[in-house]
Amino acid sequence: MNDNGKIYFAKKGPEERPDEKIYLNPSMANRHGFIGGATGTGKSVTLKVLAESFSDMGVPTFFSDVKGDMAGIAVPGEDSEGMQKRLDRFDIRDQFQYRGFPVTIYDIYGEKGIPLRTTVSEMGPQLMAQILDLNDTQSDLLAVSYKIADDQQMLLIDTKDLKSILTYISENAAEFEMEYGHITKTSMATIIRSIVALEAEGADRFFGEPAINITDFFTLGPDGRGMVNILDAETLISKPKLYSAFMLYLLSELFEILPEVGDLEKPKMVFFFDEAHLLFNNASKALLEKIQQVVKLIRSKGIGLFFITQSPGDIPSAVMAQLGNKIEHGLHAYTPAEQKVVKAAADSFRENPDFDTEDVLKNLGTGEAVVSTLDENGAPSVAEYAYILPPESSMGAISDETRDRLVKESLLYTKYGTMVDPDSAYEILARMKAQVTEAQEQAAALAAQQKQEEKEAKEQAKAEEKAQKEAEREAAKKEKEVNKIKTNVAKTTGSSVGREVGKIVGEAVLGKKGRTIFGNIGSTIGRNIMGTLTKNK
Repeated sequence: MNDNGKIYFAKKGPEERPDEKIYLNPSMANRHGFIGGATGTGKSVTLKVLAESFSDMGVPTFFSDVKGDMAGIAVPGEDSEGMQKRLDRFDIRDQFQYRGFPVTIYDIYGEKGIPLRTTVSEMGPQLMAQILDLNDTQSDLLAVSYKIADDQQMLLIDTKDLKSILTYISENAAEFEMEYGHITKTSMATIIRSIVALEAEGADRFFGEPAINITDFFTLGPDGRGMVNILDAETLISKPKLYSAFMLYLLSELFEILPEVGDLEKPKMVFFFDEAHLLFNNASKALLEKIQQVVKLIRSKGIGLFFITQSPGDIPSAVMAQLGNKIEHGLHAYTPAEQKVVKAAADSFRENPDFDTEDVLKNLGTGEAVVSTLDENGAPSVAEYAYILPPESSMGAISDETRDRLVKESLLYTKYGTMVDPDSAYEILARMKAQVTEAQEQAAALAAQQKQEEKEAKEQAKAEEKAQKEAEREAAKKEKEVNKIKTNVAKTTGSSVGREVGKIVGEAVLGKKGRTIFGNIGSTIGRNIMGTLTKNK
């Protein structure tokens, strides 16, 4: 709730103390903050109260909805006996009104909100390696693959682009090793398997175009109030690596694209990182250093960051040191380890002589907190035992019908609602592979054609040779038959002539008796002589 340019979000307790308001100074919101507490202690309500106040000031916010109830900020709250008692406690009946706030709902999977995407290139190799849980060698190879894709002018838009470039590099490792170093095919195969596993978690919908333009988060509602950007993370939160990497990507993008503005009267935008421990779990040293750098320097870009988690121990000390505004709800202290956490949380506040901070943290009820905010000079106030104001919007979830209406009424739904698949590494490499395949098929077809032609030529020559031999055999056969006929004719002729000559000779020698004898002898002699002459000829 806005009060004279400041955010009135709590009052000092306990009840018997004089009514004193606790403010968050907007000019100090970019010094970041922490909202902590065990489950059910009121963190979500505190989030809504702050988001409503920033919205009223024209400051857009962004936060994740891991339980599905934060979208209720879009619709007015409902009156009840409990709400009446809370309004009486804060004496705000005159200023308080049940109302909704301008909301844009996103969902990485596009099921409960506007699809929220980025590209593989924009994510970068460092965050991608964290998502894929790669070791140092695999991370280096992934970075090399990004470099090769960039050098080859191949866009990495979605996961199939990344798999394609990795496969291409692995299959042609020898060509790249002289310029980019040794490429282990086994490690490349491991990276590809990790990508396939990530696709099974929905990464094929998360990486793509059109990618989110971070500046769209800075829009205002029709009435000039800051837009409350909500990421529906009920499904995403079960994929902690994807969730943390995306949130870190948003943080890095903000840091990269926004200009330096110095200290402002109010922030340009406030990010609330729920389940903040997921940002730091299993993060590499280099990544932690990057997060710490961004948290430290992004305040000069006019961005405020609030980290929300159950225990302050979830936040690295170097990051926690940058969080000037602290709202700590109740903490459990049933075990020695939990008691140690509570003590550390109490020690992070400036001591208030009016109460024991550690004892109060152990006994806070729902909607109560220990609070410390920065004054105009950036100095933290002493710890205050506080009651948190109620939100003007609904504390519960919204109906599916309301959610669907809010999503589809947004102008950004038209911009991001339909995924497109531009010409990128996958398509380029597919064409290259198709061209190689076509060339190989053409070469194979030419070789097959030449082989067939050679086969046909051999068969033709063989057939011609066979035909020639057959013709020669036929000619020889005919010649033999002709010769046989000639011989028979000659023999017949010789026999007839010899017979007549023999008859004449026989008749001359022996008379008629000799005619028959010498005729037969003459026939035989004539037949043999003509047969021999014909054969020799």
